[in-house]
Amino acid sequence: MPQSRPSRRTVLKGAAAAAAASTVGFPAIVGFAKEFSGVTINGASFQHVFFNYLKEYIPEFEEQSGMKVNFNTQAFPVYNQRTDLELSTKGSALDVVNVTFIYTGRWIGAGWVENLDPFVNDPNLTPSDWDAGDFVGGAQSSLQDKAGATYGFAWEAGAMIMGMARGDLLDKAGVAVPETFDDLVNVCDKIHNQERVTAFVADKLHHWNWIPYLMGHGGGVFKDPPGNLTPVLDTPEAAKGAEYYANLLTSYGPSGVLSYTDDQAMRAQIAGRSNIRTQAIGWMTPLVKHADSKVAETARYGLMPGGPAGNFPGSNSHGLGIPVGSKNKRAAWEFIKWAMSKETTRRIALEKGYSAVCRRSVISDPAYRENMTLNGQDVAAIYLKVLELGGKSGYMKYRTVPIFPQVGDKINKAIERVATNQQNGAEAMAQAQEEAIADLKKAGVEIDA
Repeated sequence: MPQSRPSRRTVLKGAAAAAAASTVGFPAIVGFAKEFSGVTINGASFQHVFFNYLKEYIPEFEEQSGMKVNFNTQAFPVYNQRTDLELSTKGSALDVVNVTFIYTGRWIGAGWVENLDPFVNDPNLTPSDWDAGDFVGGAQSSLQDKAGATYGFAWEAGAMIMGMARGDLLDKAGVAVPETFDDLVNVCDKIHNQERVTAFVADKLHHWNWIPYLMGHGGGVFKDPPGNLTPVLDTPEAAKGAEYYANLLTSYGPSGVLSYTDDQAMRAQIAGRSNIRTQAIGWMTPLVKHADSKVAETARYGLMPGGPAGNFPGSNSHGLGIPVGSKNKRAAWEFIKWAMSKETTRRIALEKGYSAVCRRSVISDPAYRENMTLNGQDVAAIYLKVLELGGKSGYMKYRTVPIFPQVGDKINKAIERVATNQQNGAEAMAQAQEEAIADLKKAGVEIDA
């Protein structure tokens, strides 16, 4: 996506960041500049505010290391499809990749990404104070194999919360922050198109955004993951959840919402065109923190609303790894070591307001907690609550099994069919079930009769 011209606020923030670097700073890369001089590495991920921030600091890393970094981002499905193909051929086009949460089982299990433990454990490559143990265990668990070997280091612990760009419109309508699915519809009814602001917005990754609404209605994706991977999409609960979510999109979302990317949904909120969104915290804090935000003073936050069966906000993690086909593994590790260091993580958290950090030392930093108090709300407490919910019951296990991407594709298409009135919820989910079972059988996955 083309980048807009930086605002005066952005320029001033950059100046402040440069000044702060003298006290916070980046880890020095000593003795490697000559080794990496003339080396170019290529990295890729899906679009995310974290990489928007990281790219601003890459010139400093290039100056210190002597290498050149080309880092490209694409829309979530495009990145995953292209990278899956590249990794499956063990090609050398990429040196650093995002190890996407829903692909961790597939990419790690197939041996397509490099074991990073030899890099971490070599004192000539990684100093002890880099401290791999500082990463939050929950965020790292999906990036490790059964033996505990590490294949990526997490840059996001994605905890789904609710962000309201125009919290003031709820006050004017006399309604409270919604806590249940019924509350959410009632609030949307009251505030939709008030002051030309749509009540709801989302992006098109339905197999992430819809699942909490599915589970909240009592449904699930698989029977008992990771042991029993029989899909359970053709249930009354799944049908009801699909129709509920499709109604949010079509009755309260902006025109064209079914094609929105993450960034477009965020921009609709920070521009004040759309109000409520349930999404990972990294997309929610820009309501207050983004230089272009027009809703910085009206934004409000809450826990993801719950349904009749409970509250199941999404939580996940993504990390940087090295493809086994890379010809520049040493340089790639140097980049990951810098990007995931305590110093870089802290700078991005404090200077840019990035919230979904995975280093314990940063999360426990009083400056981070203060930075995460937004319009008087302790958003860090909401963030930690979601991580606790996901960790206790293990309801996110469905998402890390190797065959989830195929099933997720069926879910995306099913929600689109309901939202465009091609099918009702029961019809769409029955078709998704049938298609998912066919794909899984072809992949050799054992399915219940």
